[in-house]
Amino acid sequence: MPRTADHEERRRQIAVAVCELISEHGLDAVTVARTAAAAGMSVGLVQHYFRTKDEMLLHAFNAVTARIRIRADERIRAGIAHRRPISQVLGEAMAEFIPLDDGRRAEFRVTRAFAGRALDAPALAEVDIETARRLREDIAQAVRNGKECGEVEPDLDPWPAAVRLTAVTEGLAMQVYRDPAGVNGVAAGELVASVLADELAAVFTGECGQYAERPDA
Repeated sequence: MPRTADHEERRRQIAVAVCELISEHGLDAVTVARTAAAAGMSVGLVQHYFRTKDEMLLHAFNAVTARIRIRADERIRAGIAHRRPISQVLGEAMAEFIPLDDGRRAEFRVTRAFAGRALDAPALAEVDIETARRLREDIAQAVRNGKECGEVEPDLDPWPAAVRLTAVTEGLAMQVYRDPAGVNGVAAGELVASVLADELAAVFTGECGQYAERPDA
């Protein structure tokens, strides 16, 4: 077990080093030698885990997208545990994809750099596609759950709503990255909260009966 843990930790350290290099210097700055130096390892040790730079990049892309997903999932679990409305929980999960602080801003720079490289790299493209697909599917499921509890009208099709909310999330992420101070005097965080609230309110138009009947835990 210790050896397995050591291997996993080293792979994690390499992924972190790759992402830090991309965030600070861009994707073209990533080499095996620079990654090894940033991770505090020898070049030979990095090459033991990843035979090529492309393998190393693919692992790092998977790692950074998984980290964002874990945070979003934690938001969802916490919301369920505290019996908050689905629309509120979904809004919090969607915000994890938007660069509203230094950590998320660095992640966004990394994921967009990978997305650019993905235009000519099918393996990276699959990670980018699956990330967007997973977000869209999660939103569609939230809409279906909302229909069951009364937050969403019974005849609303979840998929167009999911596509729209996914597009809003991705568009907000890009706008906040470009203008981190906000737009027209409105702070980025306030702007994101307002836009997400308006978009979610157009889908989640009712009140969840089971949450209204039970006190907040």
